[in-house]
Amino acid sequence: MARSLISLSPRVEQRLQAWENIHRLLGAQPVPRLRPTITLSRQFGCEGYPVAERVQALMAEATGEPWNVYDKVLLEAVARDQGIALETLQRLGETARSLEKLGVRPRQYHQHAEAFRAVAEKLQDFAAVGNAVIVGRGGAALCRQQPNCFHFRVTAREAWRVETIARRLEVPLDEARGLVEANQSLREQFLREQLHVDPGDPALFDASFDNERGSVEAIAQAMVAYVRATWTSRASRASRGT
Repeated sequence: MARSLISLSPRVEQRLQAWENIHRLLGAQPVPRLRPTITLSRQFGCEGYPVAERVQALMAEATGEPWNVYDKVLLEAVARDQGIALETLQRLGETARSLEKLGVRPRQYHQHAEAFRAVAEKLQDFAAVGNAVIVGRGGAALCRQQPNCFHFRVTAREAWRVETIARRLEVPLDEARGLVEANQSLREQFLREQLHVDPGDPALFDASFDNERGSVEAIAQAMVAYVRATWTSRASRASRGT
């Protein structure tokens, strides 16, 4: 039996609990301090969640503190808690494109814009606290001004991504190809229309990794090594406001 796309994402209940635990732990400390956050952008079909989970585990081991993974599924759960309809979040890109063609801004546009702002602000809150791995949702663009954030991208040839999706979801290659093409197009549209950025702009990222050439473990280890090697100087600059 074919698996659903949501099966590629870790369980949301566990990560909501992890978020509460992190807040409780960090809130109990008498002197708040800056902690790193990692955003992970990926082309559809790359092993984004496995990389994110491995980065989370490695950073927790390195820092001795809990880390959490935040993605579309978790942000949608937060949005539902705040009374924002899931359908609203899913249609943001479609609405923006249609309105641009019509040249109008009806009330629905403002509702969608407010929903997006609420989710974007929540994502930026996660990033500011630190000890976060943010997967997708334009994290690199939304958090590019936050000094504690590191931004990475994972890419691969389309043919490799199609084969990976076919294997992970247990679907035929033709179906996997349709999923890759449709979802990659939606991601790029979302970034261009909502955040006004080119998703492939290298200036958004500290580094990019080829998922076909590097394993999940190798990519995660490289990301963590970069963060650990540069965090002291970055935190020092941030404290000076430079």
